[in-house]
Amino acid sequence: MDLENSLKKLYSLHTFGIKLGLDNITNYLDRTGNPQNSLKTFHIAGSNGKGSTSSFIASILMEYNYKVGLYTSPHFVRFNERVKINNKEIPDSFIMSYIDKNEKLIDELKLTFFEVTTGMAFEYFAENKVDFAVIETGLGGRLDATNVITPLASVLTSISLEHTNILGNTIAAIAAEKAGIIKRNVPVFIGRIPKAAIEVIEKKCQSTSSELFMLTDYTNMAGRTLELYTDEIELDILSTPLKGDYQKYNASLAGLVVSETLEKNDEYIIEKGIKNVIQNTGIEGRYETFNKSPDIIFDSAHNLEGINNFLSEFRKVSNSYTRKILLFGAMKDKAIEDMLSALWEYFNEIHVTTVENNERAFSMEDFRQMAEKMSLKIVEEDDPADFIRKFKKEGGKSVLVVLGSMYLLGQLKSLLSERT
Repeated sequence: MDLENSLKKLYSLHTFGIKLGLDNITNYLDRTGNPQNSLKTFHIAGSNGKGSTSSFIASILMEYNYKVGLYTSPHFVRFNERVKINNKEIPDSFIMSYIDKNEKLIDELKLTFFEVTTGMAFEYFAENKVDFAVIETGLGGRLDATNVITPLASVLTSISLEHTNILGNTIAAIAAEKAGIIKRNVPVFIGRIPKAAIEVIEKKCQSTSSELFMLTDYTNMAGRTLELYTDEIELDILSTPLKGDYQKYNASLAGLVVSETLEKNDEYIIEKGIKNVIQNTGIEGRYETFNKSPDIIFDSAHNLEGINNFLSEFRKVSNSYTRKILLFGAMKDKAIEDMLSALWEYFNEIHVTTVENNERAFSMEDFRQMAEKMSLKIVEEDDPADFIRKFKKEGGKSVLVVLGSMYLLGQLKSLLSERT
């Protein structure tokens, strides 16, 4: 099976949608040798910041000269971006051979896209004998396909209202789902999360005899510098390559995880891992400057907490622009009205688009109805890539912010790379 047909087979599994539950993936892994059992892993869940925190952890471990697997989702342009070892993407040849070898079993068990991809990542990391694998959940935690591992540490970056149709409509309910990654006697690390979520996680840790590390107990913001201090390390994080004060917290959380889990306390190496996160992991789409003069910013803020994080950084520079344009697209299961309500006052123009060939995407008709309800003026963009190309030719002190679903940013990056 060639790569095109291998990926076609994989993407066809989207027809099975999202099937939360571990029976299928457990059965599949049992019949493919349980490669995950040979891995030393870090398991990361959260409403926001899980991709960034995963990348910071992987980058720090790489600076310690470890061979590190990193599993994240979704991808931007190439499927291979999801599975990396020391920032080298999984090769096409492995994808082809894996699908060819397991196609009959995949069909028999009616596996989903994410279940197969997760199994593939485990096998790739195991075959290549990585020292550590950093595993990001796909959706939630308790019933997520990645939740078949017993990690060295369970990490919860943030908890906010998202996927309420699946995970629950309260902070406590969502926290309970994400806390499902907590395993007996495995240390738990949490970022800045609401009190209602902390209470749920504390109870879970008590029931599983898991030591709880709360980032707020180890950090202090002094001006623009975030201070991280434990008995073993003292770090002053003034900035990271990923813009935003919230990224300083993600970086600090990663440093705390590595220090407390592995007793790796070289402050210089941890700082180097934070500083080199982009070149070590290839992370993108986090307040990313896609173009300069005119400025184009890509940010994968996909829920209200993410929007507020983005705005906390954008406010610092927004007054320097004479014209501020938003291009926005998201999934149906997001609080889009709340997101646009938070955004509209910062932009002169709001342009909307949809994610092509994705049944979960918020459609143009959905946008029209919402705009009428909100008395919000929007401009529809049927060809958002062309809109971006035209904006790039403009002069002046303008900014275009492309914001929302990672699927949207990925489609646009792919289209823009084909013809600039």
